[in-house]
Amino acid sequence: MKTHKLLDSYRHRADFPEIAQAAARWAKANPRATPAELLAWVEANYGGEPWLTIAETPAPFAIFGRPGEHIPYSAVEQMQTVMRLPVAKRGALMPDAHLGYAMPIGGVVSLEEAISPSFVGYDISCMMQLSLFDLPPAEFMKHRRKFAAVLRSQTSFGLGAGFKPGERQHAVMDDPRWQDTKLLKTLKATAAQQLGSSGGGNHFADLVLVDFVRDHDIFRAGDQVVGLLTHSGSRGAGHKTATHYVELAAQYTRQIARQIPSGYEWLALDAELGQEYLSAMQLMGAYARANHDLIHDHFVAAAGVGQRYRVWNRHNYAWVEEEGVIHRKGATPAGLGTIGLIPGSSGTASYLVRGLGNPDSLNSSSHGAGRWFSRMEARRRHDEEVFLTHMKALDILHFGLEPDETFLAYKDIEMVIGLQEGILVEVIARMTPKVVIMGGKSDDGD
Repeated sequence: MKTHKLLDSYRHRADFPEIAQAAARWAKANPRATPAELLAWVEANYGGEPWLTIAETPAPFAIFGRPGEHIPYSAVEQMQTVMRLPVAKRGALMPDAHLGYAMPIGGVVSLEEAISPSFVGYDISCMMQLSLFDLPPAEFMKHRRKFAAVLRSQTSFGLGAGFKPGERQHAVMDDPRWQDTKLLKTLKATAAQQLGSSGGGNHFADLVLVDFVRDHDIFRAGDQVVGLLTHSGSRGAGHKTATHYVELAAQYTRQIARQIPSGYEWLALDAELGQEYLSAMQLMGAYARANHDLIHDHFVAAAGVGQRYRVWNRHNYAWVEEEGVIHRKGATPAGLGTIGLIPGSSGTASYLVRGLGNPDSLNSSSHGAGRWFSRMEARRRHDEEVFLTHMKALDILHFGLEPDETFLAYKDIEMVIGLQEGILVEVIARMTPKVVIMGGKSDDGD
């Protein structure tokens, strides 16, 4: 009798080794016993361990927008599956929500003492960052192609992107957490090679004109300034970290639960493996932030401009709070007073916002405009003439843009912002793209 296999439902317990040894001894002493009799003996001596399973009805989640009109029904259905998990407490769908891997992009969920690598996502701590300069808008527009060339020289996008050894350096590579696990040790070289670079796909570096509509920091309503807005994450190191822990979460969840769909698994936060993933995720967050800082710092130095302000926020991350473990996959923190960045598409406006701390959204907002359909469908529907006419009319220089990343592939950012203004956030400034540099075909996952 293979007692270890029979005891799968006890495997997550701290005293599992003791239970397994006792069961093996009892089975040896009772060679004619059936598996059911063994399990009955274990339950009588160590207590029953019922399997966790998917709930019949989902836990509550708020929807900021109307399904079918603002949010695809597929995203709502996917979120219902998330909220049927036995560890799900409550959640929310942002107006940019659309179908994702396991959890919708634009989804927020609070898990009870659990962390889900797939709900964080494969591009761990994908981020937005904005720097504002002392460069007069008229001078920027006059010399825009020069500044675009400088930005292109200081960025590197997509699969295999990076710089020559020593060209990019940051203290994050000396973080002792790179030595915490065998996986992180092996990923450090990749992270060092890709340091300061950006992912492909929807990752970008834009030079923007920023028009303030509310007072903020040193700026006043009516001010117009020039800025650099970037979107990228933790690159190959983050993707491989996610892949590793998504599989470990699947293994863990199979030991304690049944009927959990593939991709919806989790790790117990109070277990060693859960804490290990949490630490690795936080290291990837620090690494992603370093990538943005290097892009901005090197552009400032190469362009010879002065920086007046910098702000960032992240999505694809989990925050341990009193409410629970808050997973924001393609959603960003919007607590009361929290400054956020909500990008549009390559040919539309982006927004600098202030969070209003809406408890129904778990203090969250959208992370962008969001898609209506898949990348493949976006490529099929792409109209090159419409796209080029639009970009020319708005006087936007663009580089590396693929058909599945044009404004035609995304929801209307004005609609998405309108569904949040005064509810989740208040707009501080509107940012108009004038130079758009993107990563092309490859993508680390968002």
